[in-house]
Amino acid sequence: MSEQPSSNLIKRILSSLGPAIITASVVLGPGSILSASKIGHTYAYQMNWVLVIAVIMMIAMTALSARLGIQLDGTICDELAKRAGRPVAAATGIILFLIVACFQYSNNLGILAAVEPFIGSQSNADIMIIIGMNVFIMLALYGFKHLYSMIETLMKILVAVMIIAFAINLIMAKPDWGAAITGFIPSLPEFDTSKVKFSEVMTPIVAIYATTFSVGGAFYQSYLVRQKGWTRYNLKQGLIDSTVGICVLGLITMMVLITAAKVLYQNPEVGELNSVADVAKSLEPGFGTFGVIIFSLGIFAGAFSSFLVNAVIGGSVLSDGLGKGGYIDEKWPKLCTVAALMSGMVVAIYTNTVLEGEKPVNLIIFAQSLTVLGIPMLAIAMLWLATRPDMKGENAIPFWMKFLGFIGLITSILLAGRTVFNLYLQLTGG
Repeated sequence: MSEQPSSNLIKRILSSLGPAIITASVVLGPGSILSASKIGHTYAYQMNWVLVIAVIMMIAMTALSARLGIQLDGTICDELAKRAGRPVAAATGIILFLIVACFQYSNNLGILAAVEPFIGSQSNADIMIIIGMNVFIMLALYGFKHLYSMIETLMKILVAVMIIAFAINLIMAKPDWGAAITGFIPSLPEFDTSKVKFSEVMTPIVAIYATTFSVGGAFYQSYLVRQKGWTRYNLKQGLIDSTVGICVLGLITMMVLITAAKVLYQNPEVGELNSVADVAKSLEPGFGTFGVIIFSLGIFAGAFSSFLVNAVIGGSVLSDGLGKGGYIDEKWPKLCTVAALMSGMVVAIYTNTVLEGEKPVNLIIFAQSLTVLGIPMLAIAMLWLATRPDMKGENAIPFWMKFLGFIGLITSILLAGRTVFNLYLQLTGG
């Protein structure tokens, strides 16, 4: 049964929130928090405009995906199988699953980083937390009958925790709002070309764009609106949901960035920020123990939301690509989600014990290689379906969605090219 939109604007906005909040939750993980902190630490408020562009692109891609989910007869993988063949749908599901599985370990480690201020660095406790969280999620997958409703409610709670936690830190920081507003004017930072390479200057800028504009997260929006039961009656709700949900993502990221710009920029006591745990520790001199605890609560909410939804995305799309169904309440999506959780848990335990905290370099290179192929492939799939001959009349996708979606595809290809270049340097030692 689809939900009928309310005539009251405020009620319509509140009732619309759901699918995109879940999408925002998976995007706003430790990587986004770390990237925003690095930007603030390195460039203060100068790069605020990059985040705004990333949010606009993410709104467009998420809205496009939601529209496809509502208007197509089947899921995106169903339609790819019907129109282009099952191998294309299967390849889409397999690549997305492998990307998710390879990087799922970082979501496990993000949770550990969030609880470190409370328990300290204890390897035995770390392992128990990793196992406990994964087992809890696996039991929940099979213990709840209507998983979509449970996930949506949980993500709303976690997003609220992030908003409150990072807002408290922002208020405590007392930023320079005039400089923050100036940062929304597009410009590139000045740097000494004799000492710093242009690629090094662009690295944190690219990172915050890439962690905010997530084609994989947007891709799954089409599945979420179907699981919520939306139909053509809910097209406006879908647009409201995409806009508000992704703006919430941008708001939280911006709060982290501005806080870092005030507290960490040109702070001689701050070293390299290699993890969200480093960010939390760097905030302690300015905020005290209370501020670090509040910030860590925000990190935990972000890490846990990404930890859960990331695995669900990989499992559901893999199952659907193979023709086994794409709804999380079904047998095969659950099994594939468990496989994603298990892979992340095993690698996280291996990283935390055998590698003693060092990154599994070969796995990261493999995941980056898959990203080069997979992310543009997801964008191409959505745009290809949006421009099919039968997508006209009442099925027509708005031009602005397709146009910005195409720009998003171009940027994803450019990011893929940059990844290829970086992989070449890693493999050749250049």
